[in-house]
Amino acid sequence: MSMDADTSDNKYRAPALSKGLDILELLSFADDGLSQSDIGKKLGRTTSEIFRVLMVLRERGYVDLDDAERYHLTTRLFEVANRHPIIRRLTAIAGDEMQKLANRISQSIHLCILSSGNLLVIAQVDCPDTNVNTVRLGASIPIDDSASGRVLAAFMNEDELSNLLTLAGNETSSRRARFLADLPEVRKAGYCQGKSLTIEGVTNISAPVFDFSGKVVAAVTTPFIHRLTGTNNMPVDEARELLVQTCSELSRRMGAGATGGN
Repeated sequence: MSMDADTSDNKYRAPALSKGLDILELLSFADDGLSQSDIGKKLGRTTSEIFRVLMVLRERGYVDLDDAERYHLTTRLFEVANRHPIIRRLTAIAGDEMQKLANRISQSIHLCILSSGNLLVIAQVDCPDTNVNTVRLGASIPIDDSASGRVLAAFMNEDELSNLLTLAGNETSSRRARFLADLPEVRKAGYCQGKSLTIEGVTNISAPVFDFSGKVVAAVTTPFIHRLTGTNNMPVDEARELLVQTCSELSRRMGAGATGGN
């Protein structure tokens, strides 16, 4: 057998695995689930092609079947993802600190990392206030319209930033131009604060968490809502100072030191 044949893409094809991944990715966008026939149509496959794969995914706990014969993702993927060392470490140390911060500033807080060019929300807490603005745990968010994305990108070197933009899609839109233009200021300030680009009346505040090597590994963010009533309305700049302090403490616990690795 020639070396070309040994290294060809065909040698490493695993059709059943590809079908399984296609199904998982498809179901991740289907809030109400999908029937077996719907899955087949959307993937361009016959029901017989995907039947056995669905059975294995169900047996392994990755999908479930409801009374309407529609398949849904379970939390199995989330559980597996949280075994990843950096996610496990971050969520282990961040939970209490995030809740303390949420209670002090009376806002919701979420923790993001980068995953395949998007933001992934790996932790989220709410404050006791009746009115909150939250970001869904497990949500995948484009980098361009977010404070978290700016914070994570601002502290990257040129090669890391180039790789992130490739994964995110090297579009030439005004959103991407604005995103890139904001990075020097975010890096200089050590945080990102500004009006939400997606929701009126919200100021997004985000700061970085660094690891022992000084690399930014996560962003802690609050979508700060400006309440018109209530007794626990903290000024936005004071909330930002407390959020930055929290990130410095998380960075210290990740091994970067109290200064956040800067």
